[in-house]
Amino acid sequence: MAEQQKRLAIVVGGGPAPGINGVISAATIRARLDGVDVIGIQQGFTWLMQGRTDHTVPLTIESVSRIHFEGGSVIGTARANPTKSPELLENVVQSLLKLGVTQLITIGGDDTAFSAMSIEKQAAGRIRVVHVPKTIDNDLDLPPHVPTFGYQTARHVGADIVKTLMVDAKTTGRWYFVVAMGRTAGHLALGIGKSAAATITVIPEEFGPNIPLATVVDTLAGAIIKRLASGREDGVAVIAEGLALDLNPADLEELSDVERDAHGHIRLAELDLGGILKRHVSARLKELGIRLTIADKNIGYELRCCAPIPFDQEYTRELGYSAATYLAEGGNAAMVSVQDGRFVPIPFATMLDPQTGRTRVRRVDPSLRSFQIARDYMVRLRKSDFADPKQVERLASVTNLSPEEFRKQFEKVVAHE
Repeated sequence: MAEQQKRLAIVVGGGPAPGINGVISAATIRARLDGVDVIGIQQGFTWLMQGRTDHTVPLTIESVSRIHFEGGSVIGTARANPTKSPELLENVVQSLLKLGVTQLITIGGDDTAFSAMSIEKQAAGRIRVVHVPKTIDNDLDLPPHVPTFGYQTARHVGADIVKTLMVDAKTTGRWYFVVAMGRTAGHLALGIGKSAAATITVIPEEFGPNIPLATVVDTLAGAIIKRLASGREDGVAVIAEGLALDLNPADLEELSDVERDAHGHIRLAELDLGGILKRHVSARLKELGIRLTIADKNIGYELRCCAPIPFDQEYTRELGYSAATYLAEGGNAAMVSVQDGRFVPIPFATMLDPQTGRTRVRRVDPSLRSFQIARDYMVRLRKSDFADPKQVERLASVTNLSPEEFRKQFEKVVAHE
């Protein structure tokens, strides 16, 4: 295909995240200035997988020049998974070739990154592919201080929601269990909890795999008890939804009938983790002679399509520009990253987890000082509480337990501290 006939396609996969339109805009403008034709593939890989080429939209400088202010995706998105079979992958490649596509930018999280790798391999040099990391979960395998786009906006908006709930909790004398999105990692929950100074934040990484439900329940109940012992009956706990996937399956029968998405992941939004924890913690407190109101709330969908804050507006322009430039210079098979103000391509070959064969994900490292600082500002039971007999008496005094029995039942929840 002649140089002037090059065509770039842009496709978005997975859930929405603030800043998608910024990537689309920047990549389109950069490519069009080079004379490259640009099209948007609508609804992710859905139609390409069926061999359909009629769900596309032309992208021009005029049509994308101001969309970076907007939330959502002007070309839509979907969780359609072309890696389910070689036939589906070939359908995608053949559909793109019929459209005259020689370059492809994928925008998405770890599943879309894996799809991008698979398409690049299936295309065997006929289509060059780069991936732009997008997810409010912040869990793609980037260097520790490099966020995925959308995360900062989601944290910002989520923190505002939690701050309002904290005022409501204090006003009405109740607790809120706020479940924040994050399928495999607790970055968003922790970021929201730290920013809003929530009473306690609970993420799966602090416990390890196969977490007994009783441990999580007593962690939350212990925070409520400690708060009561200080004279406060209100509080807000921020909980990472991915905690459900690390719970001991034997303790969580509610997981059995939950729907799964096209990539085989449990639809965590369909699992009422907040309601489950509310019921179990309320029952635990009742056993201890404590009655108070707990309300549960999920936040996630409210964060995904909100307008990006200036950080993500700027960041996505850099990512989109870098993706288009890398392709223009002959680049291929890499994820785009901006590190210390410089474009750094991350080769697809380095992104696979050898144990799972899937895209490597980044989880919260509980050994880091940043996590320890976050814990130190939470209201939760600590080893130091049990080292002080008078503190054990104060804690036990708001329950129907003796100090000795309180220690016996609750000291185990600080074992992983």
